[in-house]
Amino acid sequence: MPAIAIIGAQWGDEGKGKATDLLGSSVDYVVKFNGGNNAGHTVVITQDDGTSEKYALHLLPSGILTPGCTPVIGNGVVVDLSVLFEEIDGLEKRGIDTSALKVSASAHVIADYNRQVDKVTERFLGSRRIGTTGRGIGPTYADKMNRIGIRIQDLFDEKILRSKVEGALELKNQILTKIYNRRGFTVDAIVEDLLQYADRLAPYVCDTGLLLHEALERGETVLLEAGQATLLDVDHGTYPFVTSSSATAGGACTGSGIAPSRLTQVIGIVKAYTTRVGEGPFPTELHDENGEFLRKAGWEFGTTTGRPRRCGWYDAVIARYAARVNGVTDFVLTKLDVLTGLEQVPVCVAYDVDGVRHDEMPVNQTDFHHAAPIFEYLPGWAEDISQARTFEDLPANAQAYVKRVEELSGARMSVVGVGPARDQSVVIHPLV
Repeated sequence: MPAIAIIGAQWGDEGKGKATDLLGSSVDYVVKFNGGNNAGHTVVITQDDGTSEKYALHLLPSGILTPGCTPVIGNGVVVDLSVLFEEIDGLEKRGIDTSALKVSASAHVIADYNRQVDKVTERFLGSRRIGTTGRGIGPTYADKMNRIGIRIQDLFDEKILRSKVEGALELKNQILTKIYNRRGFTVDAIVEDLLQYADRLAPYVCDTGLLLHEALERGETVLLEAGQATLLDVDHGTYPFVTSSSATAGGACTGSGIAPSRLTQVIGIVKAYTTRVGEGPFPTELHDENGEFLRKAGWEFGTTTGRPRRCGWYDAVIARYAARVNGVTDFVLTKLDVLTGLEQVPVCVAYDVDGVRHDEMPVNQTDFHHAAPIFEYLPGWAEDISQARTFEDLPANAQAYVKRVEELSGARMSVVGVGPARDQSVVIHPLV
């Protein structure tokens, strides 16, 4: 069977967790392949008695909530071990079995000094700050590329671990003490902190690339779940206001060890409007009552940070860009219900940059920063759509909105979200 990738097609927070959960019963493995605990998925599961359970996941793949599905943390992830076990303990207390979890031996570990460097660097940048979460993600990826990183497998050989920590601290302590006037770290303290997790971590660790290859050879289905999103990708996003990893379909392969030829379906997730967290350009951003309406109606506050998200209208230019970069085969349009009650709904179809129309993403950052949205206005609807389960159940104007954004976005709209719960979805084209 092929591997399927779920990719955020905007700046994150599109609802990838819900889409993953929708597919959960159809897949055998769910893999987190990039990022760390700098992003979160909120999954709402409706019980048989009609009650709902909400789960906020940061490091664990959404598949952890699906019985019979093997959740995998791939080699492309950076792992904060304290957060990992905090999440595991939290789920276990709520009756969720986490014993099937697998963690790549080649994933990198976030050490205390990475978190400290992240925080002081962001403060030092001042007005030029990136808007990171301060959780050590970027510095850990930098260590990986500089070949001074610590991997999961190093925790099982204290001699190697100590040697690597010594090498890393030779540089980190110089930066902390001489540039930022902060206290450095001792080798013993870092080694002791990391080793405390080794015994508990050991049962989860394996060669996840081999595990997934063998699963595909047996005809099982593997779902690759991105953290962050296309416009936050370190290569293809709005650099430098991006994350430190590859959040696109290409990153799904490098971050999991699955060959590109295995990937035959790419599901892009888009909200019916647009949000982002942190700094950086955002052409359709709203600074008025409409922005506040979207924030409140959509409960747009970060799962990980609690920060209010910046809100704006749907941007078809970035949707087309994401479709092209990722090879999107299907879009899942989430939170259509949030637009209910608006008399008209603007959709950005192109940009105006100094009097020149751009139907595609501008080549350079300066042009994108100065891009003004060119809107097309669609009629809104007042009917409650939360109970819609077929496309025909939607009001005519809601149907027209979905059809128009599909025309503008470069791939078909296969699922439309009409509420936060798993079953509040309109399936137009089955995803699997």
